[in-house]
Amino acid sequence: MAETGHEGSALSRGLHGAGGGCCLAQAGCHSFACSCGGAGRGQDKPLLHSQALPQPPTITKQSVKDYIVDPRDNIFIECEAKGNPVPTFSWTRNGKFFNVAKDPKVSMRRRSGTLVIDFHSGGRPEDYEGEYQCFARNDYGTALSSKIHLQVSKSPLWPKEKVDVIEVDEGAPLSLQCNPPPGLPSPVIFWMSSSMEPIHQDKRVSQGQNGDLYFSNVMLQDAQTDYSCNARFHFTHTIQQKNPYTLKVKTTRGITETTPSFMYPYGTSSSQMVLRGVDLLLECIASGVPAPDIMWYKKGGELPAGKTKLENFNKALRISNVSEEDSGEYFCLASNKMGSIRHTISVRVKAAPYWLDEPQNLILAPGEDGRLVCRANGNPKPAIQWLVNGEPIEASPPNPSREVSGDTIVFRDTQIGSSAVYQCNASNEHGYLLANAFVSVLDVPPRILAPRNQLIKVIQNNRTRLDCPFFGSPIPTLRWFKNGQGNTLDGGNYKAHENGSLEMTMARKEDQGIYTCVATNILGKAEAQVRLEVKDPTRIVRGPEDQVMMRGSMLRLHCRVKHDPTLKLTVTWLKDDAPLYIGNRMKKEDDGLKIYGVAERDQGDYTCVASTELDKDSAKAYLTVLGKTVLPVLICLVTRPTERPDEPRDLELTDLAERSVRLTWIPGDDNNSPITDYLVQFEEDRFQPGIWHNHSRYPGSVNSAVLRLSPYVNYQFRVIAVNEVGSSVPSVPSERYQTNGARPEINPTGVQGAGTQKNNMEITWTPLNATQAYGPNLRYIVRWRRRDPRGSWYNETVKTPRHVVWNTPIYVPYEIKVQAENDFGRAPEPDTVIGYSGEDYPKAAPTDVRIRVLNSTAVALTWTRVHLDTIQGQLKEYRAYFWRDSSLLKNLWVSKKRQYVSFPGDRNRGIVSRLFPYSNYKLEMVVTNGRGDGPRSEVKEFPTPEGVPSSPRYLRIRQPNLESINLEWDHPEHPNGVLTGYNLKYQAFNGSKTGRTLVENFSPNQTRFTLQRTDPISRYRFFLSARTQVGEGKTIMEESPALLNEGMWSSNCFWLCCGVGGGDGTCMSRKVQVRESGDLQIATTLPATTAASTTTATERAPAATTKQELATNGSSIWDIRAMANSNWANITWSHNYSAGTDFVVKYITSNKTEKSIPVKAQTPSSVQLANLTPGMMYKLWVFPIWSSPSEHSYITFTTSSAYTKNHVDIATQGWFIGLMCAIALLVLILLIVCFIKRSRGGKYPVRDNKDEHLNPEDKNVEDGSFDYSDEDNKPLPNSQTSLDGTIKQQESDDSLVDYGEGGEGQFNEDGSFIGQYTVKKDKEETEGNESSEATSPVNAIYSLA
Repeated sequence: MAETGHEGSALSRGLHGAGGGCCLAQAGCHSFACSCGGAGRGQDKPLLHSQALPQPPTITKQSVKDYIVDPRDNIFIECEAKGNPVPTFSWTRNGKFFNVAKDPKVSMRRRSGTLVIDFHSGGRPEDYEGEYQCFARNDYGTALSSKIHLQVSKSPLWPKEKVDVIEVDEGAPLSLQCNPPPGLPSPVIFWMSSSMEPIHQDKRVSQGQNGDLYFSNVMLQDAQTDYSCNARFHFTHTIQQKNPYTLKVKTTRGITETTPSFMYPYGTSSSQMVLRGVDLLLECIASGVPAPDIMWYKKGGELPAGKTKLENFNKALRISNVSEEDSGEYFCLASNKMGSIRHTISVRVKAAPYWLDEPQNLILAPGEDGRLVCRANGNPKPAIQWLVNGEPIEASPPNPSREVSGDTIVFRDTQIGSSAVYQCNASNEHGYLLANAFVSVLDVPPRILAPRNQLIKVIQNNRTRLDCPFFGSPIPTLRWFKNGQGNTLDGGNYKAHENGSLEMTMARKEDQGIYTCVATNILGKAEAQVRLEVKDPTRIVRGPEDQVMMRGSMLRLHCRVKHDPTLKLTVTWLKDDAPLYIGNRMKKEDDGLKIYGVAERDQGDYTCVASTELDKDSAKAYLTVLGKTVLPVLICLVTRPTERPDEPRDLELTDLAERSVRLTWIPGDDNNSPITDYLVQFEEDRFQPGIWHNHSRYPGSVNSAVLRLSPYVNYQFRVIAVNEVGSSVPSVPSERYQTNGARPEINPTGVQGAGTQKNNMEITWTPLNATQAYGPNLRYIVRWRRRDPRGSWYNETVKTPRHVVWNTPIYVPYEIKVQAENDFGRAPEPDTVIGYSGEDYPKAAPTDVRIRVLNSTAVALTWTRVHLDTIQGQLKEYRAYFWRDSSLLKNLWVSKKRQYVSFPGDRNRGIVSRLFPYSNYKLEMVVTNGRGDGPRSEVKEFPTPEGVPSSPRYLRIRQPNLESINLEWDHPEHPNGVLTGYNLKYQAFNGSKTGRTLVENFSPNQTRFTLQRTDPISRYRFFLSARTQVGEGKTIMEESPALLNEGMWSSNCFWLCCGVGGGDGTCMSRKVQVRESGDLQIATTLPATTAASTTTATERAPAATTKQELATNGSSIWDIRAMANSNWANITWSHNYSAGTDFVVKYITSNKTEKSIPVKAQTPSSVQLANLTPGMMYKLWVFPIWSSPSEHSYITFTTSSAYTKNHVDIATQGWFIGLMCAIALLVLILLIVCFIKRSRGGKYPVRDNKDEHLNPEDKNVEDGSFDYSDEDNKPLPNSQTSLDGTIKQQESDDSLVDYGEGGEGQFNEDGSFIGQYTVKKDKEETEGNESSEATSPVNAIYSLA
């Protein structure tokens, strides 16, 4: 026996879109692959036609098995198939070859197997009745159609018969037989009178399933008409009428009431057999006076829920879509007031074969394994027979790669030439199934399916994907290259997917270029190129702002845009989210929009939209238009601030209706800002009392609105006014309004069914809210059944949005319905949702796990997939757990943390990447469903080869002097092999000028290097990397500090002038200079040349700190500096991120207080941190706004102590003021005494006080005295005045030259210094002032302060 072939294959469905690849078979897509989809914008078209590949035949269209035709028309027996090469067709009739060419009435359509039998020239259609079967053949196999039983429709005439008048007693039962002639198909029966009036039917008079008309009891009025049986034939559309029956009813004085008795079926019991999936009709017709009522029951349980229907005035019970659970004993109970009678019907359900696992097309590569599974069920259980190309498999040529095991055929190591079409026939006494499934062995070199030389444009910093759909058998290996370079692109910013796509997590300018994808298998290779262009984003740098304008004024809305110059920019304006019509009053400019003569209708939201073909940006502003007023009102607007509006008042409900009501309110004061909106809210007191919900929103110009209402809600409303300042407080609520109830109009949404345990299914949904319940006592009718035609519906009524079904099989589909119901009725019939019962852990582990090392960081895995029956749920993925067991380097500690890689879907190969080179790894595999992991496979061990090392842990640069630079570094964190040394590249640079690059090579044990400067002014940039035998590793880059860090004075200096006690306004000047290192130097300069010294301030600002932060995309931040004062700090840094990148400066104090400041990008970037705490240590990070800081990428700085606050101002202290007053009084007394002395004589001898020789040129030497004046106030000859005003003994005579002018100072024979008495008058005055200042107690105290 044979049936229809499996309709369609993956080849017939074409190729899928990019992103998921496309497999050319549903099951067994093993050693070949294709990946599809357009890489350019908007492309999604087939890239490889299915007919380009060899394909065995597949039946795509055929006539039904039982084919009844109209004898008045030509006969068409359909049979169409596809394949490559195009199939040829042949037919059998009644099991024998049917030669189409020999019969002139029969022809076959071109490129099709459809038979056409033409009767226009005569002929009898009955001559062509029989059983037909179509065969479609090509070089790779033969597919079979079902056996088509062709019959010609028949509508025979009613046999001639004489019908006598029927006499019957009133109250007696009666049946009028129809016995229609047998037709094909069977006719439809109905009863009418000879005048074509339908016979009225009720529980007393009704038509049976066999077409007879039954009277439970005859009444006198039944004789008023005659009764004719009519048969309507489908194909001929004719109605044939039987000779009518005439009744004669004999009346009696009274009708005797009788107990019921069955007219059909006879007796007390009967049996009935029905096939699974069809409708079962049970019938009981009883007689009696009065006419009995019929009720139906099932022994031992309820009637099947949701699938039973009572017909023919309860005399017939229809059970739709019968399943095995519907077997059992049913009984009908006929009863009237005289008694009751019961008839039992034993129902047996048998089943023709039905599919459990229909075989699917299988496409394999040479050497590949696969299997065909054909599982069917039925009652009795069907027998399975395999055929190959229409012949029994036992009679086919032997195939060593094929093994038949019951309902499964296993293929191992298939070879070219093994392609064929297999038929599975499952049959029992009630019917059969037949399915075609081809096995195609493909041997195809790689093909790139995408168009050549694609161009992809992407916005900078966006994620993008380059697609390279490919096809080949066996599966080709795909690699990506950029600009012809030899390194495969995978890792870092690139991620290569198995379907051929190359994904970039963030497209950068340096990613522009030509990318080449190369697909390779054992049969050859193919390649294609994709050009990537990275464009600058479109940004509105100055957008429109909210404005309040007077009516009639001119408005300007800004919209300045920055975009990529190679993209066409389009700027459009929207008003209230709709396109703005640019009229005569409006002028659109390059950087904005002007509106002349602003009117009230111009008020609203204005949106500027700047767009290119790749992206867009928008900015919105709101325009408020005020009417013209007189000057006093304008003054009032200026002087009175705008506020939120007052609340509306006096709410009133009118026009009360079933589903609507009118709400009216009186607006409150707008407080100088027009009311733009009114928000109406409602509250109901049944579901959520006291909670207010938004109902609707209305313009500020209205104060009345018609509100739409829902049934069975006790409404209460309130209104909120809104202006541009904000919202008012809610109004006083309105009176309540109760709407009448109704049945629900919608059902719950979000219905889901999923298992929480292996033996249950939890059904959940989103419940109806207060405005959807529509009535009291809201509840939900939950129905569910197995997704199986045999499954019966179960139901439960609940009030919570959750129901759990227990004791379910493991992971089977269920049909679920949730219907809302209240006391007024039920909602419409709900949609059916498919849910699944709970999953259990998989029972089997992948086997035959094989590992092939690809490179130092990646391995390829293959494994044998588990059988689908062992998954016990939905297969999510295969998962490879791996861990680094040890390093091949001795004494290197490694982390043995377990990691895993997921391989979604039913697949048998994958790649594990991002491994550490030069290490021993262990790996095991599991299969995973929604419940979790299954058992683990055998642990596999494998080593990874040597790779290139990571960058050295750090590179430190120190400059002890201007002649040399010291470098120090540490070994790489991950050597990834045996280190063979280090490479150091360095170059000098000064501003934008750079010198030539020099290279140094070091042994693996050397970690220090001293560079002798050749140029003391330039800085140096160093690039250090480690190397192994494989090659050079990642590079770390640092720059030598700026020369200012070596103690060079900056230009930051200022002058302080302080003068006290000189009397003539002279002052001491101090030059303050700040080094870049943070040292504060104060040089004090005295007016005289006799004394000078330098002091260093006690406070030290923190030194600038430099660090480098390298992003994953290659961009970096370096030279981060912090120049701190007591309460602020200047932060600067350099970077090479793209223009427009925003940064974040994050800093944390030692007491864990954290702050962040966003900063726009510049080069170099800087920001000032204010309101810092003096003497506090800070940690500081700088990073892009879309990133997050690394834990160890911070710098530290400490603010200086606020000494100006910690030291008390001495001039404000009481003791100091008192002391100064005392000293001033003492000086005044001394001055008075000196003037008195001078007025008395003006001279006094000095030789008595000091035994010294005077200069012979002194004019006062003759009398041994000299005039006293201010110029005499000089220090003693053997004393020195210091900056702090104290006098100390001279320690060395050699230093006295510091007090003279070159060589003018002279010594007498006794060693006394007499040059100070021989200077010029002006110089004496200067020295005298200095000396008096130095010896003054006031100046001494100030110097201490």
